[in-house]
Amino acid sequence: MAAKDLYEKDFYKTLGVDKKAAADEIKKKYRALARDLHPDKTKGDAAKEDKFKAVSEAYEILSDEKKRAEYDEARSLYERGGFRPPQGGAQGADFSDMFGGGNPQDIFANLFGGGARRGPRKGQDLQTEATISFRESVFGTTLDLRLATDRGLAQNISARVPVGVHDGAKIRVKGKGAAGEAGPGDLFILLTVKPHPIFSRAGENLTLNLPVTFTEATLGADIKVPTLSGDDVTVRIAPGTSNGRTLRVKGRGIVKGSTTGDLLVTIQVQVPQRVDEKAAEALKQFAEATAGEDVRSDFVKKAKI
Repeated sequence: MAAKDLYEKDFYKTLGVDKKAAADEIKKKYRALARDLHPDKTKGDAAKEDKFKAVSEAYEILSDEKKRAEYDEARSLYERGGFRPPQGGAQGADFSDMFGGGNPQDIFANLFGGGARRGPRKGQDLQTEATISFRESVFGTTLDLRLATDRGLAQNISARVPVGVHDGAKIRVKGKGAAGEAGPGDLFILLTVKPHPIFSRAGENLTLNLPVTFTEATLGADIKVPTLSGDDVTVRIAPGTSNGRTLRVKGRGIVKGSTTGDLLVTIQVQVPQRVDEKAAEALKQFAEATAGEDVRSDFVKKAKI
């Protein structure tokens, strides 16, 4: 693709975002468009397939901070008539000093891996999306994808998702992009990780909230806690454990290279919604036995500071 074709494109308009849009807004907009326009969903609609390619091309530039800055600068010059394609001694302003003595159109060549070079070129890089489970993001998985080609056919691609990837991570599959004279480009897969109903993560640590009863928190207890690997670990709740306290189980987090995270268990004391007559009577006796304890004394003092 010629540099002229690139700087004439308004990538912000393609994605439907403002030129000052934050990176998160651009990412959110791209994901929404990519889901609606993906070839697997549009089933051979050529117009939507072209739109999907245009949206992916725009996101490839605007999602990269350096490429976006270069594009913004060069696009601004183009809109002001600052540089024009050479045509028989064209009279245009010379911006070569601004770009280190080079051709300002080379900016766009750099954006697309040397698009203005002479000789054979690699094919264009492509981008698609895939959704994986939380468990797959922790332990890794292999994706089996079917991508639409220009001829409307499908090529099967296997891509390895490494251990411990985060939501929004992008993995690269070499040689699976568009065909080119100097070989195919690469395929980039943007990953979305589905939330887990129990587990979350903080860096390489796994986290969960553990429901415990009032009596377990008051008297202490040994409680079995599930882990993402399938077995259980036992955590000891000390007598008088307060709501919100976090216990650490060493080595039961994400194992990523030489780094091993922990499992962080946060205590969530559960208050019973209904109690029968016998339990209510026991609670009344407990309240009478602990009537001398004022749990709000410090709270009231701090209010007067």
